[in-house]
Amino acid sequence: MKTDLDKLMKKHNVDAIFIIGAAQHNPSMVYFVGTAHVSDAILIKQRGKDAVLFHYPMEREEAAKSGLKLVSMTKYPLHDLLKQAGGNYLEAFVLRLKLMLEEMKLTRGRVALYGKDDIGPFYSILNRLQELMPELQFAGFVRDEILMNAMMTKDAGEIEHIRAMGRVTTDVVAKTADYITGHKTKGGVVVHKDGTPVTIGEVKNLIQLWLAERGAENPEGTIFAIGRDAGIPHSVGNPSDALQLGQTIVYDIYPCEAGGGYYYDFTRTWSLGYVTDEAQQLYDQVRQVYDTISAELKVNAPFYKFQERACALFEEMGHPTIQSDPTVERGYVHSLGHGIGLRVHEKPWASAVNPSPTDILAPGSVFTLEPGLYYPERGMGVRIEDSWWVTPDGEFEILAEFPKDLLLPMK
Repeated sequence: MKTDLDKLMKKHNVDAIFIIGAAQHNPSMVYFVGTAHVSDAILIKQRGKDAVLFHYPMEREEAAKSGLKLVSMTKYPLHDLLKQAGGNYLEAFVLRLKLMLEEMKLTRGRVALYGKDDIGPFYSILNRLQELMPELQFAGFVRDEILMNAMMTKDAGEIEHIRAMGRVTTDVVAKTADYITGHKTKGGVVVHKDGTPVTIGEVKNLIQLWLAERGAENPEGTIFAIGRDAGIPHSVGNPSDALQLGQTIVYDIYPCEAGGGYYYDFTRTWSLGYVTDEAQQLYDQVRQVYDTISAELKVNAPFYKFQERACALFEEMGHPTIQSDPTVERGYVHSLGHGIGLRVHEKPWASAVNPSPTDILAPGSVFTLEPGLYYPERGMGVRIEDSWWVTPDGEFEILAEFPKDLLLPMK
């Protein structure tokens, strides 16, 4: 949580956090500012002090919604700085940053970098700023144990945001099922009244519409894949494919609040009209692993231990897994889950490859459980996924319940 930030910064020898970019679809900035319409800003959080947001004057009222201490960029007129820099825009921008840091008395120490901006200009800015302020050390992390670690555990307000997105998500999933099953079939294909097939692309367009009507966004897209594509975990589906009876459909939906707020992540596997014996067996095995592991969850346990458990269970059933062969492309080919929040994938991670000791199921963490089996050569795949919360008292709760039925009967 945010209350852990100063402790984490001290532990990892960081004196300040520097975040650049918009306050929309920029998780690090959104964490402090919210999804206010701030298109370009700089936030500096020094250890032991409150964060300060530097903003442009046109967005002063949007910036004020953050509740943070504000400083307008008008305090550092670019016109004057360009004169000082001899017309060199890069130099003027760097001089502005230098003034900001000096006024905050941040002229030495280790500064952790976050946010979103074009890498080329920002690289040039940092190089020049380092020359002008040699006692500052800038750091970025491949495995972030500071801000991402704080974001891993959510407070009550954050949980309600995610829970609300869960309600939106399951509402749209229910609407999807009603829409599909309300059609007629012809020759094993779901069709409109005029006999034309209902397609993957049509359904996905409606999913986008239904999410937008509920105030949600879908920046990462939706997986809605049938048959062979369902056997490739992240195949988004072929838009021209018709919906056919008796083929598995993997429906993985992960929308967020408008502006890049909190995400939800959810998957169901459906078979329309009837289920083949082969698909039923695959589904039953995935459901068995899901039920076994969800019953064995323990607070503060390393998440990767449950990934190892999932691999062991699937291997006992005769399926290849990435635990025995990291290059495998059939069977169980991915990790058991991941954290969710302002990113659709964040800490804690379930990967058993070089796990971090901080990837634990701590109170306040929100994570997915999503075992699956994939056999594209057999024209099928199965995944079941829910988003779980570890409550403050160490209980485990699904944030949006929804039936896990494989069969979707046609009406």
